[in-house]
Amino acid sequence: MTQITTENPSVAAAPLTALDRCDSCGAQAYVRATLATGELLFCAHHAARFKEKLSSSALAWHDETDRLTASA
Repeated sequence: MTQITTENPSVAAAPLTALDRCDSCGAQAYVRATLATGELLFCAHHAARFKEKLSSSALAWHDETDRLTASA
């Protein structure tokens, strides 16, 4: 199940794919942070690291980290 937390429901996020890469390290992205100035993609590690800092300015936080523990 995809978790989307957003303050602005008009901001829709497409599912992340294996081609989406973390802006910090290049690993597969599982989180998209939508800001007024654009989007940032993060792996699970970097999303956890930056979530508190970005939570006040993010318009949307699209989190698919549950895919890491989902059974096939």
